[in-house]
Amino acid sequence: MVEKELLAVLRLQAMSLVGDVTAKKLIAHCGSAQAVFETAPQTLEKIMGIGSRTLTHLKDPKFEEAARVEWEVLQKMNWGYTYFKDPEYPEWLRHAVDGPILLFHKGNINWQGQRIISIVGTRDMTAHGRRFCEELVAELAPLDPIIVSGLAYGVDITAHKAALTHGLQTIACMAHGLNQTYPRAHAKYAKQICEHGGLVTDFWSDTEPDREHFLQRNRIIAGLSEATIVIESGAKGGSLVTADIAHSYDRDVFAVPGRPGDSQSLGCNSLIKAQKARILTTAADLVYHLGWEIEKPAPVQTQLFVTLPPEEQKVCDYLKKNGKTHIDAIALDLGVPVFKLSPLLLNLEMQGLVRPLPGKMYEKL
Repeated sequence: MVEKELLAVLRLQAMSLVGDVTAKKLIAHCGSAQAVFETAPQTLEKIMGIGSRTLTHLKDPKFEEAARVEWEVLQKMNWGYTYFKDPEYPEWLRHAVDGPILLFHKGNINWQGQRIISIVGTRDMTAHGRRFCEELVAELAPLDPIIVSGLAYGVDITAHKAALTHGLQTIACMAHGLNQTYPRAHAKYAKQICEHGGLVTDFWSDTEPDREHFLQRNRIIAGLSEATIVIESGAKGGSLVTADIAHSYDRDVFAVPGRPGDSQSLGCNSLIKAQKARILTTAADLVYHLGWEIEKPAPVQTQLFVTLPPEEQKVCDYLKKNGKTHIDAIALDLGVPVFKLSPLLLNLEMQGLVRPLPGKMYEKL
């Protein structure tokens, strides 16, 4: 993007009365951000939602100066930025009506043609929630999804760390400028995330992590992703806001059910009850509902005898002998923890040797 156009985009982004939806209207009508400021006010007045106060903002020179200052920061810090009309702008976010007109980022993000899911939840997660989150990411790892979250305590950081453990890209959506990390305790993880993904925000460099900013950034967590997963949540919380936003975008929402009355399951159970979320009990639920195709060998390439690693062969032999079996029973009989067994089963499924059934059951093909 040329400097003049970028300055015009920043100028629009600086205006409190011109949100992303209105900015997109103006740009679509005028042809570019720069043209917005070159178009006669009487022409702009004809655009629905553009009133006299907005026109006054468009003429105010303080926003032009603010844009210049932020542009200089971008050049100095060498942060990346993506305009909503650019080909490299995240595809799922492009379809969010209130997605940011300009997204700032740093790190090594490659989100083109990738499977992307968001994992959110309470900051006060239980040991069960932590284990479920770690096992879910482990089960999905062979499908190489990008894991999106918000770098907060609890579910967020657990999801990021699990992604890093399994060599997956992970993206942290920030509620402030890229020149700081909140919470500070997660700065060391932010550095690792930038090496295997990155940090994104639509907030300017001098923006502090105020409460309302977290609610605003939740639309990016929901918008970046094909589906949003809520691991645990109380009756209220930011993760429920993210789930509502994802639902409004007509995206898939999944929630992990819990026992009635458990404080950290109230939000998830409520989402399921209101039919805003599907029940998630295993990675197979997600793969099935999202229609993520698992590649299998073509018939002409099918081998009569497949050489498998010892651990996978052990699982195959077990299912051949015992027929349909629950994953917990397989883990118990073979002495393999579920979090290690799940990737083995998914690898076998991808090779067309086993298939998942409802209720966490598996059988040999």
